[in-house]
Amino acid sequence: MSGQEYDRKSAVSSFYDRRRSSVDVLNQDFPSPSTPHYGQPERTRHDSASSFYNPNGPSRTSAEHWAQQPPAAGYNSSSYFDAGRTEPVKGGYDEERDEPFDIYADFNNTGPRYSKATFGLDNGYRPVNSPSFKLESDTTSNTGAPVEMVTVPALGPEWGAEEMRGMTKRGKREVVNERRAQKWKEWRRGERGLCGRYFTRKFLAWFLFFFCGALGLTLVFVVPRVPGFQFNQDTPLTNASVAFNKTVPTEFSRAPANFSFPASADLQVDTGSNFLPLVFSWLHATVYDLSTNREVGTGVLGHMTFPAKQQTQLYLPLNFSYVATNDSDQTWNNWYNACKNPAIYSDGTRPPVQFRLTLDFKIDGLIGTKHDAADITNAACPITLPINSV
Repeated sequence: MSGQEYDRKSAVSSFYDRRRSSVDVLNQDFPSPSTPHYGQPERTRHDSASSFYNPNGPSRTSAEHWAQQPPAAGYNSSSYFDAGRTEPVKGGYDEERDEPFDIYADFNNTGPRYSKATFGLDNGYRPVNSPSFKLESDTTSNTGAPVEMVTVPALGPEWGAEEMRGMTKRGKREVVNERRAQKWKEWRRGERGLCGRYFTRKFLAWFLFFFCGALGLTLVFVVPRVPGFQFNQDTPLTNASVAFNKTVPTEFSRAPANFSFPASADLQVDTGSNFLPLVFSWLHATVYDLSTNREVGTGVLGHMTFPAKQQTQLYLPLNFSYVATNDSDQTWNNWYNACKNPAIYSDGTRPPVQFRLTLDFKIDGLIGTKHDAADITNAACPITLPINSV
């Protein structure tokens, strides 16, 4: 390898190692203070003729070449176009400054700005004081003039399609239904309670068991029972014992054929199966002739109370009244013959009246209307007609 070729090769290398940079100093990195040669003056640059253009000069490997000039780049300043600044800018750690410089001054406003420290320029930036939290009047300013209040509409958020659907009534209803279904599913699995964590499915089962037992035991003593009615066997019908019943006239007539008279049914009310007093809202009685099944009398009672576990005597007022077409009517003859004067008969015995008594009544605490009936076949007529009656 010749010396000329060696010089060419080394010149290219030295150009890339020691060339003058044309990059903006604001965009290049400065050496750190921790570098070994930080603060030392840089070696002086020389624009000398390169060995590439001096083929007759000494070889770069000879001591004579290094004694004449130090190593330099393979090209001088006139060999290429310098696109950067022709003068070095102020800044960098290799130059001295009149005042200390802090790169963070642009952010915390505690020192000279980077542009001012480097170029001596001021872009007009001034630090802004922190806002004060002092409350002022809403209607007047510091000068006393009224303050104009301007309402600026706030920018709303950008809602998604799912969020918009959730804000509708249908979406809210779906969310509520989903939560209710989830709670019901968790309760059925025993994971939660209805009224907190105690009213679980197991607790509800035991609660219903004891509740039904207590309710049934309470109903045994509280719910009223339908009483039993019994007629006095000796005198099922007696004379009228109620004041309003006594106002009914006593009359038997052949033309037109009819009869009417007051009476009372002698009954006993058995409340032995009741633990509490028995209360009747009302009671209605109807009397039918047993042979012809014609209605011959009625009776009504209002509110009544009977003691529990007793047999209470009851005189049920009845108003007998019947109208026939003529005196040959069977029903009229049955009751007329039973109520005649006993002196008319040779043995002094009148024939008995035969009737069916039906009772309809309403008891407080029971649903619906209750019914009872009894057939009487040997009752004596409660009245006695005069011996000269028709």
